[in-house]
Amino acid sequence: MKKILIFFFCILSFSAVAMEKNTTFNKDIFTKAQSEGKIVVVSSWIKYCSSCASQMKILQNAEKDFKNIQYLAFDVKNKEISELLNVKFQTTLLIFKDNKEVYRSIGEISKEKIYKAIESSI
Repeated sequence: MKKILIFFFCILSFSAVAMEKNTTFNKDIFTKAQSEGKIVVVSSWIKYCSSCASQMKILQNAEKDFKNIQYLAFDVKNKEISELLNVKFQTTLLIFKDNKEVYRSIGEISKEKIYKAIESSI
């Protein structure tokens, strides 16, 4: 029984890490979304980061639950984007409203807290 539990734990752990992560951040898209009055949610990730994958899953659901939000993500090793947004760590979550940063967290993977941050930005 113990071996079975360990096996399932490993499968679940690796499935979060195996989630496909893509850089969708583009300065033009970011600027356009802000000029259109959209809330912009930006998250940073790094390959093989399980907390990044967890946060991305929550944000993918948030895209469906909240309208007029632009979700963007980027690899924190991309120095140009990291410097532009002053992000130094993976799993950093930023929310922009009216061309201003209104929320920043590092390592947040609680659905309730992320949803609360988005709701307070609307």
